[in-house]
Amino acid sequence: MWKWVILVLVVMLGLLQYRLWFGEGGIHEFNDIQARADVLEGTTQTLKARNDRLAAEVVDLKTGLDAIEERARSDIGMVRKDEQFFWVPDVDASHGPAAETGVITP
Repeated sequence: MWKWVILVLVVMLGLLQYRLWFGEGGIHEFNDIQARADVLEGTTQTLKARNDRLAAEVVDLKTGLDAIEERARSDIGMVRKDEQFFWVPDVDASHGPAAETGVITP
């Protein structure tokens, strides 16, 4: 009699273990969800850093003229009235500060 009770209990324990490891809501599903959450968290951190940089740039553009001047120089090549712009073809921009902007202040 006790043999059957023990056997039934062992089988039930095995079935419960099977559901824990392989069933719906088990360990494998938990690991899959955890991996997806980690990937999403990494993406979120990247996007948050980008948003922070953009927010800082917006504040800088709203408050200071230096950022506006820098954007105008780099994006559309603007030069101030008291500067001269010399463009030399086939020269890379790693030869100094004047080569980076192409602008020489007298």
